[in-house]
Amino acid sequence: MFEFLNNLDVNILLWINGHFSPIFDQIMLFASGKFTWIPLYLFIVFLMVKKYKLKALIVLVFVALTVTLTDQTSVHLFKNVFLRLRPCHQPGVMEQLRMIKGCGGQYGFVSSHAANSFGIVAFVGFLFKKKWITYMMIVWGLIVIYSRVYLGVHYPFDVLGGSILGVVAGMFTAWLFFKTDEAFLAKRF
Repeated sequence: MFEFLNNLDVNILLWINGHFSPIFDQIMLFASGKFTWIPLYLFIVFLMVKKYKLKALIVLVFVALTVTLTDQTSVHLFKNVFLRLRPCHQPGVMEQLRMIKGCGGQYGFVSSHAANSFGIVAFVGFLFKKKWITYMMIVWGLIVIYSRVYLGVHYPFDVLGGSILGVVAGMFTAWLFFKTDEAFLAKRF
C-alpha cells in the first residue's frame, strides 16, 4: 500500500512538473514568493480592522499564533520526524524534475507553505464567516500549494498533509480566539 501511494505521489508530481510553459514558470515562481501576497494580507488586515475595530490588534496576535503553530509544528513534529526527502533531493526523482529555482531544505513532509497558508485560510474563514472571503482564501491557498508541486520542491502528499495540518491549526486558533473574545474581550471592547 505504501509503495502504491509513493508511486502515485511521484507520478502526480512528475505530471504537474512536466506540464509547463515559460509564462507559467514565472507565475508559479511569483505565487510561491515570500512577498507576493502582501497586498492580499493587507486587504485581510483592512477587513479585520473594519469588522473588529481596535480588537483587530488582538486578532492579529491570533494570526501570528496560527502561523507560529503551523510553521513550528510542520517542522518539529513532521519534517524532523518523518525525514522524507523533498523530490528535488530524492535520488531517482530529482533527475526527472525540471527545476526552476533552488530546492529548499532537505525534508518536505509536511509542507510549511501549505500548513501556513491553510492555517490562515481556516482562521480567516472562521473569523469572517462570509463565503466570498472563504472562497478567495481557498483559491489563494490552492495556488500556493500547486506552485510548490509545480516547482518540484514538494510532493502532492506533502502539500496535502500540510494543508490538513493548517486547517486543523486554523480551526483551533479561531476557536481559541472566539473563546478568548467571549471570556475577556467582548466586555472590554
